Amino acid sequence: MRDVLRHHLFWPVAALVALLVANTVARPSFLAITVRDGHLFGAPIDILRITGPLLLVALGMTLVIATRGIDLSVGAVVAVSGAVALSHIASSPDPESPVTVLTAIGLALALCVVLGVWNGFLVSVLGIQPIIATLILMTAGRGVAMLITGGMITTVNSAPFKVLGSGFWLGLPVAAVIAFGVFAVVAFVVRRTALGMLLEATGINPAASRLSGVRSKTLTWTVYTASGLFAGLAGLLISADTMAADANNAGLFIELDAILAVVIGGTALSGGKFNLSGTLVGALVIATLERTVTVLGISPLVTPLFMALVVIAVTLLQSPRMRERLTAARRRQIAVPPEPQPAASPDSTEVKAR
Repeated sequence: MRDVLRHHLFWPVAALVALLVANTVARPSFLAITVRDGHLFGAPIDILRITGPLLLVALGMTLVIATRGIDLSVGAVVAVSGAVALSHIASSPDPESPVTVLTAIGLALALCVVLGVWNGFLVSVLGIQPIIATLILMTAGRGVAMLITGGMITTVNSAPFKVLGSGFWLGLPVAAVIAFGVFAVVAFVVRRTALGMLLEATGINPAASRLSGVRSKTLTWTVYTASGLFAGLAGLLISADTMAADANNAGLFIELDAILAVVIGGTALSGGKFNLSGTLVGALVIATLERTVTVLGISPLVTPLFMALVVIAVTLLQSPRMRERLTAARRRQIAVPPEPQPAASPDSTEVKAR
């Protein structure tokens, strides 16, 4: 039992189960899944769809954090991706053409890769602190998105593009299938090759890793590029879901949700060892929290406070120091000796002897 409690996924999974139980108590039909026109519908399916874009962003964030970095620009990259794709489709004479949609997707992802390369250049080559380097694009990126859209909310009507956000494949949301598919590929590559070990070595001690022959600058450049690519893909899923590109609000604060998902999953912001499976659970927790707010009827005014309290509780339970204090408190309670019984008086002893 002690080993189970110490497992890095125990508390995130426990938080996820607790949220599901709370939702089920508030609405008994919460876990019900119905089939309509061959597609699955229900709150669990909605959670999977919400998890899709967040999981992609959190996946890139995990790799960046593993190298002692941080990427605050992913929200802006999400906005740029949607702006490029929808602007191209809107200006096309045939928005319904698959070629038009594929071209829009390619242009959006290509630009997002360039933005990721830019972040990697600032961090690995120029040596700028990651929080400052990515803050530059976090600020300028939305300006770029506004220039692309002309400061307007761009809307389109394209059935092939809409499939990315609200379509289904084998009964499951396409957004979730894409996100979980990318996650599976990255997890396989990272854990089945030396890449994961090299990332951890770079995060634990960059200088020592360079002396041992690890190309830490190349790895750092690579993870920021991957983060830009995954954020761009998330932006496509988000814009396809709403069929609109809003440079001001698309992907707003998604970088904070991604960091929370990484931290809930057990990856330390100090870099080094990382946990992709924990990031997956963390993204599910954040998505379930968003759904919980709706089910419980929590006022939008206190929604951020409610989510913050849940996240604080989960992170505190994951803290090694907090767990040590709780364990020590339990041990002290067990070790408290029983109260001494009053000694028998001589008279009572004589009475018992008689």
